[in-house]
Amino acid sequence: MNYYNEIDPFAAQWLRNLIKVGLIPDGYVDERAIQDVEAEDLEKYTQCHFFAGIAGWSYALELAGWPEDQQVWTGSPPCQPFSSAGKRKGMNDDRHLWPHFFSLIRECQPPVIFGEQVATAIGDSWFDYLQADLEAEGYATGMAVLPACSVNAPHRRNRLWFVAYSIWNQQSWEKSCSRKTRRVGRKHEPVSWDRTWQSALSEFRALDDGIPRSVAGTDAARNAIVPQVAAEIIKTYMDYKDEIST
Repeated sequence: MNYYNEIDPFAAQWLRNLIKVGLIPDGYVDERAIQDVEAEDLEKYTQCHFFAGIAGWSYALELAGWPEDQQVWTGSPPCQPFSSAGKRKGMNDDRHLWPHFFSLIRECQPPVIFGEQVATAIGDSWFDYLQADLEAEGYATGMAVLPACSVNAPHRRNRLWFVAYSIWNQQSWEKSCSRKTRRVGRKHEPVSWDRTWQSALSEFRALDDGIPRSVAGTDAARNAIVPQVAAEIIKTYMDYKDEIST
């Protein structure tokens, strides 16, 4: 059972629709603000996705072949405080939600965390604070800035990708975790994922017409991560997990 935390009602319903048709693992969609989530609310879940959007991280885990029974948390905290398109208030912005995300991490101690932020956050020392917080709790961390075009998308979209793993709480990985036996893709997939970037972008552009009912859908897609890039981060961690844990 997975947990999806998403405050935007349109995106939350999108998540429920994806669950209903079997495109993402079954789970509970929580529309509360992360500030209202308590550690005990998360005890029964295997995967926890915060700022879940339209399930980009969930899809990335599947692309990478992450076993569904292995604990993991993901989160892409709001980028507005650090985006070059915003007012750049940084950590003084009310939408700087890392402290609340970290509070749950500190209490629950998930073994692995994957996350993402706009690359410009580096200039505001965002990752420095994140790294200091996590390492104080026994996590080793790493980050890389990768663009969407690194997976042949026709735009740059630089993002800071990070991984943190607990050096005290590493789970044992069964044989099912080997690259040869990982299951990638679901048996029943009503929507094709192998379309070209150009055809997908053309549909999103068509939605961006100012009609109120379309704006929410356009924004949800625009704010989503590129799952194919996230999948490469996850696969790299999976490939080198045993080496970096020693």
